[in-house]
Amino acid sequence: MSKYDPLWNYIKENGTDKFKLGFTEIEDIIGQPIDHSFLKFKSELLQYGYKVGKISMKEHTVKFERAESDK
Repeated sequence: MSKYDPLWNYIKENGTDKFKLGFTEIEDIIGQPIDHSFLKFKSELLQYGYKVGKISMKEHTVKFERAESDK
């Protein structure tokens, strides 16, 4: 279990194909500041059917999108 599990569950429950969240929104969901460990743990999101898209340091946002399943 990682500190990002609440975020991964939130994303899975969101159900939309593509969306973005601000760093502050992510921090509210996980209950602590987002840090560089996010880059290490982002691969966990694939288990929930999504992947991390673009991370914008300028806009302080992260784009998420549904992962394409193998056909």
